[in-house]
Amino acid sequence: MNTSLYWFRSDLRLEDNPNFLSACKASDGLLPIYAHAPQESLIWGFDRVGQHRKQFLHDALDDLRQQLEQLGSDLLELQAPPGGQVRAIDLIIDAAQHYGIKTIYCEVIHAPEEIEALALLKQAGLTVHAQLESTMIAVRDLPFAPDAMPDQFTQFRTKIEKAKHLFTDPVSAPSHIPPLPESFNRSDLIPGVQTPIQAASLIQPTGHPHSSFPHYLEACRGGTSAAKAHLQQYLERALPHSYKATRNQLHGLDYSSKLSPWLAFGSISARSVMKELKQFESEQGANEGSYWLWFELLWRDYFRVLHLKYEKQLYCASGLNQSEKPIHNARGFGHWCAGTTGESIVDAGMRELKATGYLSNRLRQVVASYLIYDLHSDWRAGAAWFEAQLLDYDVYSNQGNWLYIAGRGTDPRGGRRFNPQKQAQDHDANRGYRALWLSD
Repeated sequence: MNTSLYWFRSDLRLEDNPNFLSACKASDGLLPIYAHAPQESLIWGFDRVGQHRKQFLHDALDDLRQQLEQLGSDLLELQAPPGGQVRAIDLIIDAAQHYGIKTIYCEVIHAPEEIEALALLKQAGLTVHAQLESTMIAVRDLPFAPDAMPDQFTQFRTKIEKAKHLFTDPVSAPSHIPPLPESFNRSDLIPGVQTPIQAASLIQPTGHPHSSFPHYLEACRGGTSAAKAHLQQYLERALPHSYKATRNQLHGLDYSSKLSPWLAFGSISARSVMKELKQFESEQGANEGSYWLWFELLWRDYFRVLHLKYEKQLYCASGLNQSEKPIHNARGFGHWCAGTTGESIVDAGMRELKATGYLSNRLRQVVASYLIYDLHSDWRAGAAWFEAQLLDYDVYSNQGNWLYIAGRGTDPRGGRRFNPQKQAQDHDANRGYRALWLSD
């Protein structure tokens, strides 16, 4: 029997998941697995994954499991024991050996640690089938090869608009999933691995009443079901038409699409979003606001293709421009993380981020600029803090945006410095946002 293992990574969905569809078509049996990354402390002195993202992930996996169960399958959720040296990739290799599986299907994530994981699978003697499928426009449909992509976003966008291929059509979910291995038991103990029940018990729901993305409420929980329902109501209320006018607001649910957490976990794909958006435009008309949603999704693609072109260079301290290694103000960084810098708009934003796992795009730029240019701290520390705190952490966009602000990426202006006082006046003139987060 040709049994394969499907390793879910940042693609926690069945609809528009070409890698999972390929696994279903090519296999007589299929074992779907999710392996939790072990909790680890970074060199900057804090844990890598915060509580908000853990909760959102937990809900997304529950929803994925229900989707699989509806088609007669299941999800084996693996968690390394705390305090050990077991990595997520070790769990995948152990599970494959436990079930006698030789073939792995998964998505490609073009970041150094994630690429190394695929190399380790191959070193373990496993056959790996993996493609990058998280882009809105499939790499094969781009009007240029990744290594020949224009470095500047405006040129990147212009070439794509001239080619008139604005997104790749999504594929359907499989109608049938090959059976699980005969010996499969979700409670079966693989040596050194916790059961899903044990792993889930470590997650405690948390929430904040001022959250702009209240993930503790049913409508904003992790998973495909909530993502699709959210997109549907967003379109039904014609909110894409006002997106460009409201996107720089600082607080509330409707000022932006709020699709980024579900996109980051892969509970919904950018291609599926664009298919629905185009249907919306055909029925209710297109305008600058609905165009700007595509524009923002294209930025997401841009950072993915940039990773294909530059790979590990994007993770060097100097970035792409060979500038000096950044200095680091550890004390200033600590105040920045805690929201105690004394700069009111920055402190309000950083407190919101820590309390809720979310922060508006406008404030992400402002607080990043303040850390780099006013506190003279290492941009990599800021990127790591965002990784730990953000619900919608995405390795491509996080790395790309921090490099961009720091002037170590592809920004033609050599970095983006924001005046925090001007930003506060422009976007929080009545101090309403700051009052929410600085009152306690």
